[in-house]
Amino acid sequence: MILYLHGFRSSPQSFKARVMHARLAELGRLGEWQCPPLPVSPCDAVALAESLAANAKTSDVTVVGSSLGGYYATYLAEKHGWRAVLLNPAVVPQRDLSHFLGEQPLWHGGGTITVLPRHLDELRALAVASITRPERYYLIAATGDEVLDYRTMLDHYPGVRTTLIQGGDHAISDFPNYLADVIAFCDQAPPAVRATAAA
Repeated sequence: MILYLHGFRSSPQSFKARVMHARLAELGRLGEWQCPPLPVSPCDAVALAESLAANAKTSDVTVVGSSLGGYYATYLAEKHGWRAVLLNPAVVPQRDLSHFLGEQPLWHGGGTITVLPRHLDELRALAVASITRPERYYLIAATGDEVLDYRTMLDHYPGVRTTLIQGGDHAISDFPNYLADVIAFCDQAPPAVRATAAA
């Protein structure tokens, strides 16, 4: 299962989500694809992702997270042992989104969301202080990201497979160039469970 989690104020109509959807359709693999519209509540967004995975026909899940979706993906990867592809992921959204309290316009299709102080508390509750098992992660970060600092991403994900785009932007406008690598990472064998030493 490939579970795509979009970013703040975004939707399944985001550029990267549409690119992945189109390619998986070409490959006849849309049965593996899930890209839900995420609730504004971080806890509700994570619960939705978990429910979709629970209903999947496979326990092998790769979560692809863009921006705020990358923050959720990290939490889910650590909790469930899933693989995670992180596309310019947010690392401290509880700080960054404190400037966006109140009603905010959505990027696609019109409409608004309302960001409440409790949503920042929910983000804090989902924080991962440091990742484990870096082999589960694939980070794509752009040095030209105008929203988030790529150096924060590199610091938070040490030892993970990384594609560092020189220049670029937050949206990763040249995402089609990296799509084959993303899908190949999704297709890896499930992360092995580390054996515990016999008593």
